Amino acid sequence: MKSENTVKKQSAGYILQKFSAIVILLAIIVIMSIGSENFFSGKNFLNILNQSAVLGIMAIGMTFVIITGGIDLSVGSLMALSGSVMAVAATSLSVPPLLAVLFGIAVSTGMGFLNGFIITKGKIQPFVATLGMYTALEGVALLVTDGLPISGIPEQMLAVGSQSAGGVVPYSIFVFAAVAVIGWILLDRTVLGRNTIAVGGNEEASKTAGIKTDRTKITIYALSGLCCGIGGLVMTGRLNSANALMGDGMELQAITAAALGGTSLAGGVGSIGGTVIGVLTIGVLNNGLDLMNTTPFWQKVILGIMIVAVVLLDSWRKRKFND
Repeated sequence: MKSENTVKKQSAGYILQKFSAIVILLAIIVIMSIGSENFFSGKNFLNILNQSAVLGIMAIGMTFVIITGGIDLSVGSLMALSGSVMAVAATSLSVPPLLAVLFGIAVSTGMGFLNGFIITKGKIQPFVATLGMYTALEGVALLVTDGLPISGIPEQMLAVGSQSAGGVVPYSIFVFAAVAVIGWILLDRTVLGRNTIAVGGNEEASKTAGIKTDRTKITIYALSGLCCGIGGLVMTGRLNSANALMGDGMELQAITAAALGGTSLAGGVGSIGGTVIGVLTIGVLNNGLDLMNTTPFWQKVILGIMIVAVVLLDSWRKRKFND
């Protein structure tokens, strides 16, 4: 039987795992409220949600990937590629806006599928495979756009990232919320979600239990690609244009958001709710630093420190939970 001290340690580890992200978010909100008188307002919080929407959509896809024990470094370039494909199709090729959007999302989903296929069938480490795809997809996006921003995009395509319901709540927030709810249902209420957690927790045991691990991983990477496609649509609307580099750095932020929300970088543990909190934490931090007139250079330094801190926090949480 477990000793009383062991039970207490595991209970403390569980509490830390569940609530550390919320505590960090609340602490940053308090600090930013003190640092800027313009921070704590309903209008600014809507702005934070709007600015966080694309990252949130992509981080939800990343959460599934990390839970399987994988990683996807290609999401930034894949998001940019999908948005660029939509824009070029709708402008240069005169494809109807809806078909252009569907085509762009299909491309990103297909590339996600290809990521999963290469990783599972080629027996290549996810880090190496997706790093290579990151470079290749960025190159394809530059070829598609000729290295130039694509403007003159039909208003129907831009609406989801540039317009608001009743002129108050940006549509991007609704898209983020819808993706989060669907992601939560998939992870917590479906066979795919249970298989995802099982594969990340113990792949060999999952195979023994009859779970088709390769199929699960390929599906999850395709799902990540789908999220990139949706994110590409929203980002294109926000920028009122598309370009091949509009996703630079998004992969690290997505990983940070997922890990900050309690998703274990070792796989097998994670939640959509936690990732949403992680996304909001990054959004609040970036917004507060902007309001305090912090230079972009220092913002990068702070994000880098946060990434290292998240890895240390993940390691600490695992030790607390397992001791």
